[in-house]
Amino acid sequence: MKLNTKRTILVGLAFLSISAFWQLYDSIIPLILKNTFHISDTISGGIMAIDNVLALFMLPFFGSLSDKVHTKLGRRTPFILCGTAAAVIAMLFLPFADNIGSLALFVVALCVTLIAMGSYRSPAVSLMPDVTPKPLRSKANAIINLMGAVGGVISLILISTLVPKTGKPNYLPIFLIVALVMVAAVLLLLWKIKENPLREEREKIDRDLDIAEGTVEETQTANAPMPPEVKRSLILILISVSFWFMGYNAVTTAFSKYAQIYWGIQGGGFANCLLVATIAAICSYIPVGAIASRIGRKKTILGGIVLLDSMFALGATVKEYHVWINGLFALVGVAWAAINVNSYPMVVEMSKGSDIGKFTGFYYTFSMAAQIVTPILSGFLLQHVGYHTLFPYAALFVTAAFFTMLFVKHGDSKPIPKKSKLEAFDVDD
Repeated sequence: MKLNTKRTILVGLAFLSISAFWQLYDSIIPLILKNTFHISDTISGGIMAIDNVLALFMLPFFGSLSDKVHTKLGRRTPFILCGTAAAVIAMLFLPFADNIGSLALFVVALCVTLIAMGSYRSPAVSLMPDVTPKPLRSKANAIINLMGAVGGVISLILISTLVPKTGKPNYLPIFLIVALVMVAAVLLLLWKIKENPLREEREKIDRDLDIAEGTVEETQTANAPMPPEVKRSLILILISVSFWFMGYNAVTTAFSKYAQIYWGIQGGGFANCLLVATIAAICSYIPVGAIASRIGRKKTILGGIVLLDSMFALGATVKEYHVWINGLFALVGVAWAAINVNSYPMVVEMSKGSDIGKFTGFYYTFSMAAQIVTPILSGFLLQHVGYHTLFPYAALFVTAAFFTMLFVKHGDSKPIPKKSKLEAFDVDD
């Protein structure tokens, strides 16, 4: 059995679109809030958490809703199309509001944009396991994350090259280019990916694989309750997800301000550190997916946690920018790839197949809940204690994730059969 790489790349276009926006959002919105509207770090952290508050309710709802929707375009595709259309229109009002200094317009545009983005994130992410057999999901998720990283790189390159070192920047060209990238990616997805037949094929392959290997999944029966030991593992991995997002998101949300104020990096130069981390992650996604197929998802995640924790602890000792810091961020990218590629497949591995969107919602509920709290809490510490608290704060929560992850016993990858009547997962595109 082998993964259809070309198809998985095309499925990943939806995540590329989403990631391009969120990288732009995390990097530019804090600067607009601070430099244009002169909002404090604590309140800014609260505003940056709005998307996560919305996501806490929207992602499980739209994930479950997409499980129940049946259209000619499929379950997930209608949400991806409509959500992207609404988001690209609303997001262009953000730089316009910044240019004219209208806080009211900015807040309205921000809320509409975040609602639009929240309406299709779970369906977009659920598309990968919908069309990918269980044994191949770590490798497929590696490609999906790689596509997301490409979207992030696009935004970071635009920020690095188009944000001036002095004077008030005009962010409209950056937002416009990212909007065009989002539209192009989703239209290509619509053209090339026919969701319904691909999902039906995947369902047949999973059934045939269970028969060929003589296994019956614990969660296979649609109406059967989840066994207590599986539920325990699900809860523990979801708590772990919250902890590592508490640490990682604190750094990514505040880094543009941290780099300018604490390290003295001017203009959009802060994006170079994030760009290094993203490129390192891109180079790591495929290898960590392959490693997980050999040693298991859990061990790969634990290794990533140890590396990420070490880099955040080292970052806490840095008082000003040095070139070698780029190496630190490169290892942060590798660590985050190891964690991110394997955690989502572990969660959906515990689902029944017919409720992948629901379990995707669980995953994002816990990750977003963490991202509600962490910008506010870390922002409070930045404002009232000092900017030196950022990296120790991140290291503390990543350490906590290591200990909760140790006790997860389910959702790990199973060896892919070397010989099976299901020799390949390939169809005509």
